[in-house]
Amino acid sequence: MDDQLSRVFSALADPIRRDLVVRLTTADATVGELAAPHNVSLQAISKHLKVLEGSGLVTRSRDAQRRPVHLEAEVFDLMTKWIERYREQAESRYRRLDSVLADLADEESSRKKAT
Repeated sequence: MDDQLSRVFSALADPIRRDLVVRLTTADATVGELAAPHNVSLQAISKHLKVLEGSGLVTRSRDAQRRPVHLEAEVFDLMTKWIERYREQAESRYRRLDSVLADLADEESSRKKAT
């Protein structure tokens, strides 16, 4: 996987990483703050954050002694565009199917009236 979209979806396949992203939507946080609600070690949270960093979903900055983790929300635009494109294609297919089924129902109704 070398494209960003694949790295993002792969990173979000893990429920803990999704929780970290959800937490970061409210505010930047340190590794300790992100680990607090989870029953895993700080090292495990750091590994999850490395995966999220590799996908471009989060970055870390330096604020004196702290290294807050920041959510890079613009990556969601990449995901949204990809999802939206295929959602529109799927909806178009369903609309065509609905039309065919409506035509079949009309033909069946006309046939019953004729007999």
